[in-house]
Amino acid sequence: MLKELSIKNFAIIDELTVEFQNGLTVLTGETGAGKSIIIDAVQLLAGGRGSQEFIRHGAKKAELEGLFTLPEGAHPAIDKCAELGIEVDEGTIILRRDLNDHGKSVCRVNGKLMPIGMLREVGATLIDIHGQHESQELMDDKHHINLLDQFAGEAIYDEKQQYIEIYQSYKELKSELAALSLGEQQIAQKIDLYSFQIKEIDRCKFLANEETELMEERRRLNNFHKIFEGSSLAHEAILGESKGIDWIGQAMSELEDVANVDDQFKELSSTVSEAFYSLQEAAFTLKNRLDEMEFDPERLNEVEQRLALIQNMKRKYGHSLQEVLDYRAQIGLELETLENSDENIQQNEKKLKQFELKLAEQAAKLTVIRKEYGTQLAEKIMTQLQELYMERAKLIVQVNEYSEGNFDQNGVDEVVFYISTNIGEPPKPLTKIASGGELSRIMIALKTIFSSTMGITSIIFDEVDTGVSGRVAQAIANKISLISRNSQVLCISHLPQVAAMADHHYYIRKQEEDNRTKTSLTELFNDDRIDEISRMMSGQVVTEKTFQHAKELVELANSQKVN
Repeated sequence: MLKELSIKNFAIIDELTVEFQNGLTVLTGETGAGKSIIIDAVQLLAGGRGSQEFIRHGAKKAELEGLFTLPEGAHPAIDKCAELGIEVDEGTIILRRDLNDHGKSVCRVNGKLMPIGMLREVGATLIDIHGQHESQELMDDKHHINLLDQFAGEAIYDEKQQYIEIYQSYKELKSELAALSLGEQQIAQKIDLYSFQIKEIDRCKFLANEETELMEERRRLNNFHKIFEGSSLAHEAILGESKGIDWIGQAMSELEDVANVDDQFKELSSTVSEAFYSLQEAAFTLKNRLDEMEFDPERLNEVEQRLALIQNMKRKYGHSLQEVLDYRAQIGLELETLENSDENIQQNEKKLKQFELKLAEQAAKLTVIRKEYGTQLAEKIMTQLQELYMERAKLIVQVNEYSEGNFDQNGVDEVVFYISTNIGEPPKPLTKIASGGELSRIMIALKTIFSSTMGITSIIFDEVDTGVSGRVAQAIANKISLISRNSQVLCISHLPQVAAMADHHYYIRKQEEDNRTKTSLTELFNDDRIDEISRMMSGQVVTEKTFQHAKELVELANSQKVN
């Protein structure tokens, strides 16, 4: 659930921190007090579209932070964080987003910097926001299949995973076949190009480490005189007449005599002896190297030409010699494929038909499951709608199969919700005929059905109850309360029936201070809460009768929650 929300310099909110709890939290207040601004802040925190216009006038940036706690056990948010390399400690996730005055966002999840897209992915597992005119899943037919599959749950999960595995292989093979099925002219052009490139690279006869070895050889050739002179002086210093090794040989001889009469000098004598023989060996090695050394300007020219050739090939085929060789191997395989394209096309077409048969078989299983659970879902939705006083509504979850061979990631099915809200009218697509109030009730019906299985930490309703009253308002209040039994619900409402069902009630007020408008949030208890519900019922003037009516409404709500 959303445990704590912190907002700073956001719209008319100067600074605000609020702690939320489980159950149903209702936010009320006069129009324009900033209720929806709080929902805007949560929406941005979950990866919604930002703008510098959200930054409070005079501030450099807006700061938003939310602390979420997860229930014990598996949760989609934990899986998503693991996928993105984010550590989750003790079931706690902190989302933070800063909006600066240049229109840029800085996003963090548990302190780790994230692109906005990744923040959105995590936010989608934590928060589900619904506004009066925002029911995207309902208003887009493409999402209806996801709602049905979610309802089918485990009954379809394994079969769908098997289908997806086959479908991925099918897509890859189809891409390969498309690449092979080029026009004859394109194939001939590619064969000519690859053949030329292969001959050009093969003509060079490159070795894997050749560039490194040539660069080392060039360095030696360019420094030949320095190396020769230094080596000669070193040899002379060691073996020259009356030079280093003569004196060390004398020291060795003297110490050997001393060690024969005093054991304390044996170790020192051995050290000097080792140094003498090591120097002697080094001198012989130096002499051999000097005898072999001969400056060859033609070899230097050959090395330079070879390195220039390598550089030229790198400009054409890769950033390194290894990349050039890798490219050669790659186009060699592609050339072989192109030269045998007719045979490969025939083989892949056979494989493709086999995949299509497997896909059709697996997709048929998905269709059977969807039709079965589509009927069940429609019945459950209609039951919920009846309780929301849409008794005449008739809803059908229509599962239509595409024409043969039209596979997508979901199979061959198109799922569309059809509804008729009036007797005698045939059902039509939900997206075309449902009014705003009807959509709100259908959405609440779906949330009631899915709330125990959807895995979302917090569900937010932003004035989804606008435009209803009386028994419909009470029915919506009951449903929202029921949803909050399985998931934390934050609800902005103008309905006293919804406010009366709240487990926690916050009042949002707008006030002027130092010639600036500020928004504050206060939790209401007891009589203060009843006063606010009274105001919602009657307007500004609260009478004893409206107070008593509000009190009765709260008592009725408490008894309904117990039942």
